[in-house]
Parts: sequence; C-alpha cells; structure tokens
Amino acid sequence: MQKNYASTDDCIVALATPYAESAIAVIRASGEHCLQHADNLFSRSEVLASATGHSAHVGYLLHPVSRERIDQVVCTVYRAPASYTGQDSVEVSCHGSLSVIQTCLEAFRAAGFRPAGPGEFTLRAFLAGKLGLTQAEAVAELVRARTRTASTLALGRLSGRLEHRIEAIKQSLLHVLAGVEIQLDYPEEDTGEVPHDIASLIRARDNVAALADTYRTGALYQDGVLVALAGATNAGKSSLFNALLREDRSIVSDVHGTTRDYIEASIDVGGVPVKLVDTAGLREIDEQVEGEGIRRSGRIIARAAAVVYLVDATAGVSAGDTRNLADLPSDKPVVKVWNKVDLLPADHAVPEGYIRSSVESGEGLAEILDAIFSRISGGAAALTGDETVVDSARQHDLLRRAAESLERTITSVHDEMPADIVAVDLQDAVGALGEITGEVSTDDVLETMFGGFCVGK
Repeated sequence: MQKNYASTDDCIVALATPYAESAIAVIRASGEHCLQHADNLFSRSEVLASATGHSAHVGYLLHPVSRERIDQVVCTVYRAPASYTGQDSVEVSCHGSLSVIQTCLEAFRAAGFRPAGPGEFTLRAFLAGKLGLTQAEAVAELVRARTRTASTLALGRLSGRLEHRIEAIKQSLLHVLAGVEIQLDYPEEDTGEVPHDIASLIRARDNVAALADTYRTGALYQDGVLVALAGATNAGKSSLFNALLREDRSIVSDVHGTTRDYIEASIDVGGVPVKLVDTAGLREIDEQVEGEGIRRSGRIIARAAAVVYLVDATAGVSAGDTRNLADLPSDKPVVKVWNKVDLLPADHAVPEGYIRSSVESGEGLAEILDAIFSRISGGAAALTGDETVVDSARQHDLLRRAAESLERTITSVHDEMPADIVAVDLQDAVGALGEITGEVSTDDVLETMFGGFCVGK
C-alpha cells in the first residue's frame, strides 16, 4: 500500500481525460460506497446506488449542497468485482468545457470524494488482483506509447504475455527448488541423493537472460531516439526534414544560413518514435546569431543516436564536409546522403557509402528511412508487435539479478556444493522473478512505480 495514499476503501475521483477543452471529458470515481456517494450528485434519485454493473444512465450532475445543475451527463456504473479497480466505480461523461470539468470535480469533493493520487486506480486494480505488476506497468506504457508498434507491444504485456512467460520460468525453478529442499528438510531420512535438474536450470538461465537482453529493444520502441540532420548550408536538410515529415515545417531557401536554430518534430521510423532535428548548416561564420545556431547544432549532433549527413551532389564533397564527418565520434552511426541528384545527369557516379537522393522527386527517401532504422536498431529487424520484450528498467534489473543467481546456482551444482548453498541462490532467482510480477513487493517499489503514472489512471 502506498504510504502517500490513504485507505484503499476511500472514495477517490480524478479526471481521466486531459484537462483541456474538448467535446467530452471523463471523470472517474471508485471506492467503497462510491455509488451511494455519487447518487447524491445525480438528478435521478437512487438510480446509481441501485444500478446494475455495466449500465449507463443519463441525467444531470448536481452540486450536493446547493442542488444546482452543473451539466447534463452520462454516468456509467461498474459493480465490484467486475470493474477496473475491483471496486464499485462510476465514470461520468460530461461536456469538455474547462469550467464544467472544474465544477464537476469540486462537486465530487463536496460529496466526500478525495482527489486520486497518480496511478491510484491502477494501484487498486493491482492490490485487488485484477492486474499483475507487469500488466500494471503496461498500462502506463500504453498511455505513453508514441507509435503503433509501441502500443501493440504494450498491449501484449497488458494481456499478460510477459507475466505468463516469467511465471512458466518460475514454476520450472520451483520444481528444482522442491528437490533441493527435500534434502534440507529431511537430512536424517534415507531419501537418497536427489539429483539436481541442471538442464532445467540452464534452460531457465538462458530464457531469463534472453528476456533481459530485449530491454534495449523495448526501451528503443518506448522511449525513442534523437536523430539529427546535418551538413553544410544549402545541402537540402530543411527540404529533407519537410519531406520526411510530409509537411512544411522548416523554411527552405537558396540563401545560405536560413536555418539559424534547430527545429524538431516526431516521426515514426519502423515503429520507433524518432525525434528528428533539422540543424543549422555547418560552416565557418563570424555572424553572432548564425554562429550560436551552429554551436547548438554541434550539441544536438553530439547527443543524437544517429546523424543523417547531407552533401549537395552538385557541389560534391567539400573540404568542410570531410572535416565535419571526421569530427563525428567514430562510434556515431551516420547515414550519408548524396542529395539533389535530380540536378545532375542520371548516370553520374555516386560516392561509395552514400544514398542517392532527390527530395524533389522523392528518390531515396525510403532508403534513407531504412538506413536510419538500421543505424538506431543496430541492424536488427523491425518488430511486428507480437514479440515479448521488456522496456522497464525495474524489470531489466530484476531479470539480470535472476540470471546471475541462476549462473551461481549452476556453478554450485557443477562443483557439487552443499544443498543449502544451492538453495540460497536458487531462492534469490525465484524471488527476483516474483518481484517482477508483483508477488513480492514493497511499499517503496509501489510508490516509485505508480507515482510515475498520470492522475486518473
């Protein structure tokens, strides 16, 4: 139970949609006697208190003291245990005026509801056994997902895909642990030597390590990366930026130094959310404003996961281009683009390692996107969304702990160490897997995890 939250029986309320003007807004409330308290706010007396679960009711939301009408609403009733939180709950759909939203929330508070803390609805679902901890984390991941692939991966975790896989590994370890504990519990009995199932231990270690290794990929699809467009002035960076975004965001001009500061926007590259940055053209300059833009570009390029470097094909690779490319860190992934090929003969030679491109005709755009994905993914194939990956640092750390404990267990078995030594590491591995799914959890863990949720979820 989170120490910042009061009893889970309290009636809580929160706005479940953004606090912004919209067609409708949804206010969520849950807790013991929630429907009785909500009935005091509804124009149709005792309708909510007696309503069946999964039923909707139209009426007016009233102030519980003045009985003044606030808004015409739809109240959707959920009965325990068949609700998100496992408690009686009601969701009020009201008009999305900011004044209406604020007045509705004030009315709920006047009726005895307290504001919900971040993630408190999902916390209650977890404590009620409606969700495992990996599924609860997937709720926040689904809310934050910025691409369709990221949403699909999070939805798979929400459905229990990761939890089921971890549970299967844990059950295989518990079977081995049972044999070890027989020797510990009955040392005086002539049970004979119980052989350790080392094949199961090796299989479990490999499965746990493989899951842990998916973290980089999972974090990539959830958190995304920064990719910088770089090159000399007038190489076509802004035109490429607009083409990849499919909208005019950067100013395009034949005048050198048009982009004096970086411009950024988000795009989907193979399911990975990419923050694409159009940087100021790199050249020697004394002018103060443009010079500051170039310095900022340098900082962006240094932070970028990958750089798309454009060269104007009509000018060729200049000494400045050679110097700029040489200045990039040796481990910085670079996509080299030979741009403006539409202005040259069709059979002209393209330098090795460059992608032939024309923003005007669209030539090379698909190849550039493919190359960006290859660089940021380390050459891995794009995910379809059906894979089981982890994107939580908490889960990754616990998987690594379980894998290390299993490695020590296997070594102890190989070395024919006493059963109590084998049991210690084996129990630690099982415990780490239990922490992932929430079988073993502490207030601090729950506080940290659910505190990162948005209010209303």
